[in-house]
Amino acid sequence: MPLQQLVEYFNDRLEQEHNSGFRPFVLRDGRVEASFGPIRLASRLKPIRETLRSARRVGHMAQLQISANPASSPPPAAVDALLNPEPPPQSIVNFDRLSRAVHMLNYLPEAHLDEILFLDVDPRHILGVKTDHGAYFEEVIAKCGLQTRNVAIVMTVNRIYARYYQTLLKGLQNYQTRGYRVALKFDYPTLDQAALDLLARAAADFVCLSAGELERIRDNRLLEKLRQLNGLVESIGGRGILLDIADKQNAALARQTGFGLVQGEHFEATDVPAPVYARSA
Repeated sequence: MPLQQLVEYFNDRLEQEHNSGFRPFVLRDGRVEASFGPIRLASRLKPIRETLRSARRVGHMAQLQISANPASSPPPAAVDALLNPEPPPQSIVNFDRLSRAVHMLNYLPEAHLDEILFLDVDPRHILGVKTDHGAYFEEVIAKCGLQTRNVAIVMTVNRIYARYYQTLLKGLQNYQTRGYRVALKFDYPTLDQAALDLLARAAADFVCLSAGELERIRDNRLLEKLRQLNGLVESIGGRGILLDIADKQNAALARQTGFGLVQGEHFEATDVPAPVYARSA
């Protein structure tokens, strides 16, 4: 289905669901954007590549781009309120769903059968949805002609949510039951035993760290710990992804410590042929 028709389909659907004139999606210069109150949502898709064969792309990490919505003029604090750690649960669920739909629609022109779209899901979304995680979005994926195995749910592991790890685990397992991949994103200091236990119990398909953050870490055992982390990831059948690689030094770090996949500006000039890798669901 042409992209414009998909945009109209999802606008019609949301208009009916909300019983109002809510039609957030618009196709502008070949890219899909959406309005959410005071803000406008757009996508940037960052290629994920094989570390040792960086010309080979395995998918894209979706990054949300937020700007002011000219059609709305609320107080400037409105965006801050939305991104506050404690927004109303339904608000964050609606925001997450709309964001993922924008990413999915923008991904379609780039999509290949065996590639994976990595989509951030807020832990508050997982906590706010009690059952059937991924069911709503599965309908969006199917309408776009893809399958849940083409999507990796990316959850940032944060100590703020440590006491909710068991509930988050159940939510991640609900996604896995529907065929989604699971990716866990860590800050280096967050890699305590509780987080590693979550990683193992979730049987994460991917584990992500940022090279930009690692540059600021002062730890004589950094390389050893990263190798141990990737060893654990491989033992459960997953792959490590080093994100935000800006230079040769970061690329070398990924190779030295066993990250199988990479992303960053350092690789973005690479000529990318058709994909040749995808991990089975």
